[in-house]
Amino acid sequence: MLAVGIDIVELDRIASAVARWGDRFLRRIYTSAELAYCGRRVASLAARWAAKEAVSKALGCGWLEVGWTEIEIERSPTGQPRVHLHGRAQAHARRLGLTEWALSLSHSRDHAVAIVVAKGDRALRYSSPPMVSDHDRDVGSSFSSVGWE
Repeated sequence: MLAVGIDIVELDRIASAVARWGDRFLRRIYTSAELAYCGRRVASLAARWAAKEAVSKALGCGWLEVGWTEIEIERSPTGQPRVHLHGRAQAHARRLGLTEWALSLSHSRDHAVAIVVAKGDRALRYSSPPMVSDHDRDVGSSFSSVGWE
């Protein structure tokens, strides 16, 4: 099974949240290790926000099921970002059989983006087929994974 998630966020959105809510916002969204690495660098915070959203989409769950700090974005010894799951996020990934994660982060002057691919050893079982809109049928689109908004 493969699960994919992607997210893009405007840096101004994260900067505004930090300016308005300060440490309350930061502690609610980021782990202490993430904050130690990012400090108040908006591009780094925004990239991790996008990564957490992308992981949530790959897990196919919402934020009521998983807490923000249960998805942690770490740096490997070589500097690559990697996903570390805790608590309910880790339990949800285990239920889905997702055991390997690949993550890429990027940012520009205005946006941060993250894409995640998770691999597991079992096929995802739908209780019903994924929804496809009339527009998607008209343009010939097909979806082969999970985690869409």
